[in-house]
Amino acid sequence: MSVTAKRKNDPEGLKKRILAGALVTFAEFGLQGARMEQIAEHAQTTKRMVVYHFSNKENLYMAVLEQVYHAIRQHESGLNLDEMSPTEAMARLAEASFDYHISHPDFIRLVCSENLMRGRYISQSSRIKALNQSALEVLDRVLLRGKASGEFDKQANTVDVHRLISSICTHNVANRYTFHTLFGGDETEQQSIARNRRLVVDATLRYLRPV
Repeated sequence: MSVTAKRKNDPEGLKKRILAGALVTFAEFGLQGARMEQIAEHAQTTKRMVVYHFSNKENLYMAVLEQVYHAIRQHESGLNLDEMSPTEAMARLAEASFDYHISHPDFIRLVCSENLMRGRYISQSSRIKALNQSALEVLDRVLLRGKASGEFDKQANTVDVHRLISSICTHNVANRYTFHTLFGGDETEQQSIARNRRLVVDATLRYLRPV
């Protein structure tokens, strides 16, 4: 059986390719600038098949948003943090989040694009809201253990800790070129990444240190 024939008999594989192509296209051009023809080309299919599976560009954009948030939340849930001490678990969570953002720049570009649209589409998705509760649940379990052991400040708020970690991780990718140009000095990009990776851990643990 030829590759073309296999693809015709693999609708789920085609949908995955369309979603992957859509992520690249939306991250590069935003919802308004992306064209279905570009997405089809990335997916090695036709515009007609993209429309067949997702109806229109807005539906496809929503599906991509849901997929990227599902992926990062699944990544966090698989870290086995319950087997570590609270301090080790928090450091691991911060590092893993930083590494994920570095290795998935299209995720950040898509989120930035959605923010430029003032969250118009993400606010319509109950699935994304439900998915992102898991981020707080994973973090809250670590915080509760750390508060009970005396390692963390008992007043520390779960959303605030999530915001702190997310801010440094997102800034490192979203402001990569401008910040490095303006403030990087003689530091190489790899040195900057390594320093920011340490920063997200240090800043988080210092914030959580009991007063």
